[in-house]
Amino acid sequence: MNLLELQRRMSEDVRRPLTEDFEMQQEIEDGRSMSDLAETYVKPNDRLTSFERLEIYNRQYWFRTIGAVSEDFPALAAVLGAKRFDALVLAYLKENPSTSFTLRNLGARLPLWLKDHPEFSSRRHTLLLDVARLEWAYVESFDRAAVAPLTQEAFTGLDGESRLSLQPHLQLLDLQYPVDELVLAVHRVTPESDIMSNAVTERKETARLRLPGMRRAKIYLAIHRFDNSVYYRRIEREAYLLLSALQQRKTLADSIDHAFASSKLSPEEQAARIQQCFAHAAELGWFCQQPPDYIGIQ
Repeated sequence: MNLLELQRRMSEDVRRPLTEDFEMQQEIEDGRSMSDLAETYVKPNDRLTSFERLEIYNRQYWFRTIGAVSEDFPALAAVLGAKRFDALVLAYLKENPSTSFTLRNLGARLPLWLKDHPEFSSRRHTLLLDVARLEWAYVESFDRAAVAPLTQEAFTGLDGESRLSLQPHLQLLDLQYPVDELVLAVHRVTPESDIMSNAVTERKETARLRLPGMRRAKIYLAIHRFDNSVYYRRIEREAYLLLSALQQRKTLADSIDHAFASSKLSPEEQAARIQQCFAHAAELGWFCQQPPDYIGIQ
């Protein structure tokens, strides 16, 4: 076995998924013993076998990747509980292993993945989906770029065919539960050092948080960054639809039509709602120069 072969062998075995008990697998895909394979390139010592030495690296690799995901979803962990949450993350990572040089992107597909795996959330599936979506929107809002906002003069030349750009850090969500209250409650009482899932089975159990009760109630959220802090802001349905359409690069006229297509508001009320939405968004600097495609972490 040359150096390259040794590196590939070690890499493959270290990244091999753990069992449900967070231990190294005893056999590989073709049925060969993992202990026998470890003995071909890992030297035992007076305390540990070759398998046990390799298992240390295997487990630590997964504990670190699980921890990287856990840092971004503390509220999801609080709702599920540590044991069920760790099992969820392990299952997710088995299907969505790291493919990037950075651990930042590990949780990007978790909300979509969770949608197709209701077995982890029982009767609270919709609630957990909302929590996961909001927590990942927080990550995106914190990381994505801020572009110079439009000046007051830039608004004077707008017409129905104009297309407005929104800040890359602005995230828009339609949710079935008021989970902004839940997520904020978790972040307020969870020390930053405890947000990370440490060494899974070896970590200390923390007291279960007293979470606010959640009853189904449709809300619309704008998640945005200001002075390096992320804020959740509830907005009206029409504002959500209008901003979402603009975010999809629809014209100003088409975006307004989309926002009020099924509205029961009178023409006067619609006009007031449009004015309120644009004044509010402009005040917060959400309208900006069209950003280049590379801006923001993808």
